[in-house]
Parts: sequence; structure tokens; C-alpha cells
Amino acid sequence: MVLSATTEAAGFIDLDSAGPLAVWLITLSFIFFECAFIFGLFLPGDSLLFAAGVVLASHDGELSAWLLSLAALVVAVVGNQIGYYIGRHTGTRLLARRGGKVLNKENLAKARDFLDRRGFWAIVLARWIPWVRTLAPMIAGAARMDPKRFMLATTIGAIAWVPTLVLAGYYGAGLLTAVPWLETAAVVVSIAFFVGGTAYGLYRYKQEMKKPVDDEALPATTQ
Repeated sequence: MVLSATTEAAGFIDLDSAGPLAVWLITLSFIFFECAFIFGLFLPGDSLLFAAGVVLASHDGELSAWLLSLAALVVAVVGNQIGYYIGRHTGTRLLARRGGKVLNKENLAKARDFLDRRGFWAIVLARWIPWVRTLAPMIAGAARMDPKRFMLATTIGAIAWVPTLVLAGYYGAGLLTAVPWLETAAVVVSIAFFVGGTAYGLYRYKQEMKKPVDDEALPATTQ
């Protein structure tokens, strides 16, 4: 099933043969979903941003890499704001699944405890922690964290997260231009990791959603 999903994903997420516009559309769409909605928890945002930089390097798109960094940064902030208001209006009770490998009350409690202990800086640091990155805005919203503080924290986090990965991919791949086969290998490996991660993530999401809601999961209490 995973192999089939990978093949299917490769059919419509071929970043290497895609032009810069397609790279932009794919990157911005995935970053938005990862930051805004619960199924984004299973998407490989880190590897996507890095892969986008690598592919843009193969197209000699330095300006495009910088502009994509700015655009993806804005999209990441907007996505987290949506996640925050989803949590504010619906809470987090329905997120946990009984027997879930990722969406379970233990992980929800860990994310909530992380926010309780770190507060403002938890939202900043959450950008670098894959599954917490998606859960944190919803937990902060459910806990009625001050909207302005949340906006500031998530913006600082996005500034540190998005450009770092995109530009690391771009300039890292650019250093390999003197060795063409290494540059090609970097593009292929980056895309394969992203496509494989996406396919596996979607498979994991389907498996998690098949499990019943854990009614014993407690709402967030962070302030």
C-alpha cells in the first residue's frame, strides 16, 4: 500500500521536472496544510522546504529561493493562525485517538506540558518539532493563549524555520555545482525523501483516523 501511494505521489509531485512555479505551488500548499490542519501533522514540512531549495538551485533560481522563503514564511504564520482559532473554537478533545500511534492522549499531554512549561517560547521552538508544530497552535487556541502573544511567537518561529531550510537547501546544493553527479544526487535524494515521507504520512493519517476518538483525553490548560 505504501509503495502504491509512493508511486501515486511521484506522479503528481515531481519537483525535479517541475518549473519554479510548480515548486512554489507545491511548497506553499503543503506548508499551509501542515501548519493549519491536524492531518498536516503527518506531512514532511522540513524535508519539503529543504527539497524546494535544492530543486530551485538546479534551476539557478536564487531570487526565487529568497522570495519563496518569504512567501512560505507568511503562509506558515497564516496556517498557524487558522490552527489557533480551530483550537479556540473546538478545543483539542476530539484530536486523540484510542490506540493511536501519534494522535493519542499521551502525545497530546506531552505537547500541552511543553506549552505549559515554555509558554511563549514553546510556540517559537515548536516550529522545529514536527508533530508539535501542528498540535501547538490548536492547544494554544484551546487554552486561550493571548492572540497577540501567539501571533508574535509563531511569526518569530516562522522567521527562524522557513528561510533556514529553504536557503540551506539552495546554497547547499549550489556548492555541489562543480560536481554535477553530486548535484543530481542531492536533487534525487531530496525529492525521494519528500515523496516517500508524504506517502507514508498519508498512510499513517488514514490508519490513525480509523481509530475511535479517545473521550478520556483532556483539554489543554495552558495560559
